[in-house]
Amino acid sequence: MLKVGVLGAGHLGKIHLKLLNQSEKYELIGFYDPSKKNAEKVVNEFGYKLFDSIDDLIEAVDVVDIVTPTLSHFDCAKNAIEKGRHIFIEKPIAKTVLEAEAIRTLASQYHVKGQVGHVERFNPAFTAVKDKINNPMFIETHRLAEFNPRGTDVPVVLDLMIHDIDIILSCVKSKVKNVHASGISVISDTPDIANARIEFENGCVANLTASRISMKNMRKTRFFQRDAYISVNFLSKESEIVRIQDAPKNPDEFAMILKNDEGIEKQIYFENPEVSNNNAILDELETFADAILNDTEPVVTLKNGAEALRIAQWVINCFKTEADL
Repeated sequence: MLKVGVLGAGHLGKIHLKLLNQSEKYELIGFYDPSKKNAEKVVNEFGYKLFDSIDDLIEAVDVVDIVTPTLSHFDCAKNAIEKGRHIFIEKPIAKTVLEAEAIRTLASQYHVKGQVGHVERFNPAFTAVKDKINNPMFIETHRLAEFNPRGTDVPVVLDLMIHDIDIILSCVKSKVKNVHASGISVISDTPDIANARIEFENGCVANLTASRISMKNMRKTRFFQRDAYISVNFLSKESEIVRIQDAPKNPDEFAMILKNDEGIEKQIYFENPEVSNNNAILDELETFADAILNDTEPVVTLKNGAEALRIAQWVINCFKTEADL
């Protein structure tokens, strides 16, 4: 088992603590949180060991799980890596792309592994169909959330849209060519609603919408590729595949047949893949343990995290350009 410690015991940090304590691949050594009041509350409620400092915790573990505010990600990661510890770091990987690249360089220099917490990669609705997503040419995403003060210190792009950016980058095997975007602030000091159009060199286009002041929650992505449409509902954990193939000579009487002007007939097939009932956060933490123990590449690498942040920052920079016009 790998000895692990958690930096940060906020809302998500407490979830990580609970799951790591349950995991058969980790031995939870303890945690550190700069808020004495919050730290003591966690100790009293769950009984986890509280360390007096970040350095003390890092010295006691093999893996450091960084679940602190984004502003402190770089300093925490640098401290852990320079002591030879593997790092799991929540999304976004860092405050800036320069910090993200510095983390990558340090991890390579000290021969440690790192994984970024882009948890939607482990959502069962996505894992059920990800092998079916083949060269998509149009992608549409909607990630809408009801207002929650937590997370409003950063633009909605870094709070919500970055999930979909990472998913899209994992599916489109081409470089981003251009980004167009707009965003507005309604309640917060940073944009609460954003829309982005990401264009890839291979011709694929992705339209992304994110809002944190919606009247309802929605986390849905649709992939359009030749002869298939794939829908992933990350919220309800449901997937659907709609295929269009040449119609057989003698189709079933209930078959859905389309005929074009040239007389060519196509049949529509509906498929609902089986979706497992898993805990995505536990899965991402345990696959990182597997990567360490088996010396393999993590599912979401530091490079993946840095690239998602780079595109997210490109989107945010479009807001600034638009405001200057």
